[in-house]
Amino acid sequence: MFQSVMSWVSGLSGPVIYAVVAGLVFCEDALFFGFVLPGETAVVLGGALAAQQKVSVVPLAAIVVLAAISGDFVGYQIGRHAGQPILETRPLRRHHDRVDGARDLIRRRGGVAVFVGRFVAFFRAIMPALAGVSAMPSRVFLLYNAAGGLVWGVSFTLLGYFAGHAYARIEHVAGRISAIVIAGVVVLAVVIWRLRDHLHRKRDGNDRSGTDSR
Repeated sequence: MFQSVMSWVSGLSGPVIYAVVAGLVFCEDALFFGFVLPGETAVVLGGALAAQQKVSVVPLAAIVVLAAISGDFVGYQIGRHAGQPILETRPLRRHHDRVDGARDLIRRRGGVAVFVGRFVAFFRAIMPALAGVSAMPSRVFLLYNAAGGLVWGVSFTLLGYFAGHAYARIEHVAGRISAIVIAGVVVLAVVIWRLRDHLHRKRDGNDRSGTDSR
C-alpha cells in the first residue's frame, strides 16, 4: 500500500505534493483523520520525495510544522466550542477507554500531555479537541502545541529525507550531519517513550494506592 501511495504522489507536481502532505497533516489534527492515515506517514513520504528532488526539504518542513500547529489549533477550537458532545461522536465512542486515558493525562500533566501526544498517533488526532473540551488555557495550549509541532514536523521530515537518500544511494548518506540528525531523532523517541512509561507506571501506582486506601 505504501509503495502504491508513493508511486501516485511521486507523479504529482511539486506544489501539489506540498498541498497533499500539508492537507493530510492538517486534517489529521483538525478532523480526526489520524484514525485513517497517521500524519507521520504523509510527512515521511514527503521527506522521501524531497530526497528525490521532487520538492525542497526546507520548505516542506516549514509547511509541515505550520500545518501541524494550525491543525491542532483548529481541533482545540472545535473541542472548546463543541464541548462534551464531541466525545459522543462515532469515531470517539469506539475508543472510549483510550479517550478517557487521554483526558486523564491532560488533567494530570496539562500542556505536557499536548506535547507528548503529538508523537502518539491516536493521541495526536484527539488531544487538541480534548484540550479544548477540558478548557485548557489557550496560552498553555499554544505554547506546547507550537513546541510539539516544531519538533515533530522537522524530525519526521528529516527522517523521511535521509531514509529516501539511503534508499537511493546509501553511500551518500554516511555523513556526519545525517548521523547526528538521525541520532537526535532516535534519542527523542527514546526520551518520549521513557516519559510515557514513567507516566503510566505512576498512574498505575496511584490507582493501586487509591484501591488500598479504600
